[in-house]
Amino acid sequence: MAHERIVFLSGPRQGNAFEIDDTVVIGRNPSSSIYLEDPQVSRRHATIERTPNGTFLRDLGSGNGTYVGNRRIIECRLSDGDIIRIGGTEFRYEGAAAASGVHVAPPPAKPAEALGGHVEAADAANVYETFFQAPRTAVTLEQLRDAQNRLAAVYKANQIIASEQDLRKLFAAVMDQIFSLVPAHNGVILLKDEKSGELITEYVKSGSGNTVISSTIVSRAFEHGEAILTVDAADDARFEAGASIIAQNISSAMCTPLTHQGERLGALYVDTRGTTNAFTKSDLELLVALSGPAAVAIRNAQYLHKLERAYHDTLIATANAVEMRDHYTVGHTWRVTNFALEIMRGLGWTEEQLKQGEMGGVLHDVGKIAVDDAILRKPGKLTDEEYAKMKIHPERGATYLRDIEFLKPLVPYCLYHHERYDGKGYPFGLAGKDIPLEGRLIAVADTFDAMTSNRPYRKGLDPQIAIDELLKGRGTQFDPECVDALVEAYHAGRISRIIQESLAGGMSIACPFCSTFIGIPEGTPVGQEFECNVCHRRVKLLMMNDAYYGELLAQTS
Repeated sequence: MAHERIVFLSGPRQGNAFEIDDTVVIGRNPSSSIYLEDPQVSRRHATIERTPNGTFLRDLGSGNGTYVGNRRIIECRLSDGDIIRIGGTEFRYEGAAAASGVHVAPPPAKPAEALGGHVEAADAANVYETFFQAPRTAVTLEQLRDAQNRLAAVYKANQIIASEQDLRKLFAAVMDQIFSLVPAHNGVILLKDEKSGELITEYVKSGSGNTVISSTIVSRAFEHGEAILTVDAADDARFEAGASIIAQNISSAMCTPLTHQGERLGALYVDTRGTTNAFTKSDLELLVALSGPAAVAIRNAQYLHKLERAYHDTLIATANAVEMRDHYTVGHTWRVTNFALEIMRGLGWTEEQLKQGEMGGVLHDVGKIAVDDAILRKPGKLTDEEYAKMKIHPERGATYLRDIEFLKPLVPYCLYHHERYDGKGYPFGLAGKDIPLEGRLIAVADTFDAMTSNRPYRKGLDPQIAIDELLKGRGTQFDPECVDALVEAYHAGRISRIIQESLAGGMSIACPFCSTFIGIPEGTPVGQEFECNVCHRRVKLLMMNDAYYGELLAQTS
């Protein structure tokens, strides 16, 4: 059975691999599935979870963050080849395609042009045109009916493919439709890597265990724009030196390029096993007929993915701008978002709702950009006048979001997160279900973080005490269902708070810029300066009301 896995690219376990079952916990706690003895790693740092909708990497409120590539994530659906960074360790995620034993047989010693007598190769565009002209060229009624049936089947398959926008689901839909139309046992979708130009296996549908494909037949189809059919793979010269082909009992194979507006995106490969059900020229025509719409759908899904990524990165940059302005509450945005996501899951939100909820959590405090630094960074209690000015930030944030069309759905997370269930909140004094759900759940997440986080003027509460306080306010200050969802997540061990606690026997402070914990040797005097080993900003150690914190210093260069 195929298994997904992560491969260690750095650290003490470099070169080792870890297979992913249902849920993998990564952290500094020795009981973690993957134990990382690294002071930059939180005790419960992140999880990798397999679901019917894909494999997800989730940050658990870590201090130093979880990264895919160069992007800090809260939750991310993993794709084959993604590079994950947690603390000082890097991993490569290998999806079902890579981990399933997909093997690309090497090209033969003979030139690739050496085509055997069992091979048909034709320009893919010509095959595509021939397929759709078949009803016109039919001579008999039987031929006409066959051509019409094939056209109807391809039309139906195209409708199914075109309706899917998620790239991973799209791969599955494409291959399912191919399998419904041709007698395939195994299928592979390969796409061109934008950086290297190499063909990368993106999806595998296997009915016979390990899947072996020929690099030569795939390369030939991709590079020459040819639709290729081999009806006897064991005798095909292009499989020479590939004894595994014979061992896998491959009887025939087909491959066609995926082309969109003249650009070759990748290739579709399928094969049959055993001595029966060899592909025919008609099967090749069906494969080519599906490859065109599949390429269009894949390109559209890729564009959508890029737009979503740009959207996400823009919001993260905005959230970081808010974080940088208030270094006393560094990490607040990320923690609140994670707490809110757990509430949303407890309420049964869909994956699409969670995506929007994540962004709502990230931007819930964006209005603080409009608050004066003197108020925002004041370490002590605010005066009535200062508090009145602070209270404008939900409305200011909502105004900011309303001015940007694609951010309008996030307004409720920002505008209503300081409303109270009993009607004593602000800015409108709404009560109960009159408060949009988005605001009610952020209010619970925000309050939980406020109670459990350290401040210069006080230490954070133990999380159990904070949970008890939420329960006291259940139905008065807070929405009962949202409180119950957070409490359930807490007791299930899915809530990880970020506090300035001891690391390896010493104390630490959070970097005001990037949230990384900086270890401070015991006995270090107040005023000592340190450099963050992640962002390389200079930080000064300060103290207020018996609590240590870091002050960001101006960069000298």
